[in-house]
Amino acid sequence: MSGDTRHGVGVSPGTAVGPVVQVAPPVRPPADEPAPTDAGAATDQVLEALAAVAADLDARAEAADAHAQPIIKATAMIARDKGLAKAAGKLVGAGAGPAHAIAAAVEEYAAQFEALGGYFAERVTDLKDVGNRAIAVVLGVPAPGVPALSEPSVIVADDLAPAETAALDRSRVVAIVTAAGGRTSHTAILAAQMGIPAVVQVQGATHIPAGTRVAVDGDAGEVTLDPDMALIEAQRERRERRAAALAGVAGPGTTRDGHAVALLANIGGVDDAVAAGAQDLEGVGLFRTEFVYLSAHAMPSVEDQAEIYRQVLAPFPGRRVVVRTLDAGADKPLAFADLGEEENPALGRRGLRLCQARPELIDSQLEALALAAQDTGADVRVMAPMVATAEEAAWFASRVAAAGLPKSGVMIEVPAAALRSRHLLAEVDFGSIGTNDLAQYTMATDRMAGELSDLLDPWQPAVLDVVAAACDGGTATGKPVGVCGESAGDPLLALVLAGLGVSSLSMAPSKVPAVKLALSLHTIDECRALAELARAARSAVDAREAVRAAASEELTAIL
Repeated sequence: MSGDTRHGVGVSPGTAVGPVVQVAPPVRPPADEPAPTDAGAATDQVLEALAAVAADLDARAEAADAHAQPIIKATAMIARDKGLAKAAGKLVGAGAGPAHAIAAAVEEYAAQFEALGGYFAERVTDLKDVGNRAIAVVLGVPAPGVPALSEPSVIVADDLAPAETAALDRSRVVAIVTAAGGRTSHTAILAAQMGIPAVVQVQGATHIPAGTRVAVDGDAGEVTLDPDMALIEAQRERRERRAAALAGVAGPGTTRDGHAVALLANIGGVDDAVAAGAQDLEGVGLFRTEFVYLSAHAMPSVEDQAEIYRQVLAPFPGRRVVVRTLDAGADKPLAFADLGEEENPALGRRGLRLCQARPELIDSQLEALALAAQDTGADVRVMAPMVATAEEAAWFASRVAAAGLPKSGVMIEVPAAALRSRHLLAEVDFGSIGTNDLAQYTMATDRMAGELSDLLDPWQPAVLDVVAAACDGGTATGKPVGVCGESAGDPLLALVLAGLGVSSLSMAPSKVPAVKLALSLHTIDECRALAELARAARSAVDAREAVRAAASEELTAIL
C-alpha cells in the first residue's frame, strides 16, 4: 500500500515518479556580519553584487526559450532598480553590513509590493530571488538554486523563482512540487509550457527527506510518498491510455456533431512561433509582444519591430495570428514610457491605458505589424489589453483601422468589459477572454496569494457567470469571443467554455490534443448542458466534479 499522500493544487498536468531533490534554502546574512568600516566601499559592494545578478540573469534570458525570456528579463530589471540599490545603500550608511542591507532593502520592497497587490505582488518571488542572489555574491558563496541532477528527479522547494524554473534541465526534471505558489504564477505557467507535471501549495513539501521516492499527479494535485507498485502501475497505464487516445487526434477543433471551436496556441516570441507553426494548430490565439520592448532603453523603431514580427508571423501563412498589443505598466514598466509613480500601478495606467497616454507606442507597433502582415500572408488580428469601456474599444479600433490592419479586438479581463461586452464588441471585430486576470478581478484575489488559490480556481461559478456574460455580448452582436487564459487548456473546462458560447480556445500547444479529443467526444448540446451544471454548482470543486461525472468516460479515463 502506498504511503502518505499530500494534497495541493495541480497546475501542470501529467504524472511522474522519481526521487526528491530538495532545493536548498537561500543563504542568509551571517548573524555576526560586522558593520562596515568604509561605508562607501560597502555601498559599492552592494551595487556591484546587484549588477552581477542582473548580468547573470541577462545571460540566462539569452539561453532561455521565448516564454521564459521576458520573465527573466523582467527579473533582471528588478536587480537594476535604482530604488532598491538606493534603499540598500541607505542601510549601509546607517551601519548595516552589505548582506544585511540587501536583505532588509528587499524585505522593505517586498512589503510594499505585497501591499500594492496584483501584478506587483506577483513580483515578490522574483524580488526575493534577486536579493538572495545578491547576498550570495556579497558573501562569495554559490547562488541559490536547483543543484546539479545526476538522475531524473522530482524538484521540491518552498517556491521556485521563474528564473530557476526557466533554467531547469527538462531531461532530468520529471516533476515540480512546491509548498507555495499559485495557479497562475509564472512558475506554474512555465511548467505547463515545458510539459513538466507540477503541484503547488503542498503542505510540508520542504520537509520531505531528500531521496524519498514520490509519485506526482499534476492533474489531481497529489504527491504520494513511497508509492507502491500498484499506484505506479496505475499511473503508467493512464499515461499509456492517454498517449494512445491522443495519437490519432488531428484536424481542426470540432464537437462530435461538427460545431467548430478553433484551437490555437499561446506564444511569446520567435522560438515559440516556429515550434507552434509546425504543429497541427489552427493558428495563434495570443501572441504576447512584450519581449520586444522589455529590455529596450529606447522605443524600438518601426522597422526593428517589423523584422521581429515577420519572424513570428512567417510560420503561419494563411492562418490566424491574434496579436495582443503592448501590455506594459504595473510589473512590466518601460524605461522609455515612465508615467511616474502611481498609488496602485496594477489598477493604474497599464495596457491600453498606457498607450492612450503614449499613443506613439501603439501607432508604431500597429504600423510594424501591418508591414509584417503584408510580407508574410498571415491573418493578423490585433487586440488591446485592459479595455474596460466602449469608448476605449472605439479608440483602439480607430487606431487599428488607420494602420491598415483588417481586424481589431479587445481583451476581456475586466468584469466591466464582460458585463458590457455587447457595447464593447459593437466597436470591434472580436473579443478574447483572459481568464487569469478576469478571475483575479472578479474574486478580488491576488493571483500570487497561494493561500487563496481556491478563489482563483477557474471553475469558480462566479467566474463562469462573468464568462457567460461576455459570451452573451458576442451572441448579441454576432462577434466571436475566444478564451486565451490558462483555463482554455483544461479539457473538461474547455467543454464548459464551448457550451457557454466560446468560439476559440488558445493554450500552450502541448495541451491542444487533449482538448481536441474532449470536444470530439461531445456534441455542442452536451457542452451546453455541462456548462449549465457548472454554473449551477455551489463551489468550484462541485462544478468540476459535476462536469467530470457527466462527461464522456472515454475522456475521464485518461484525465
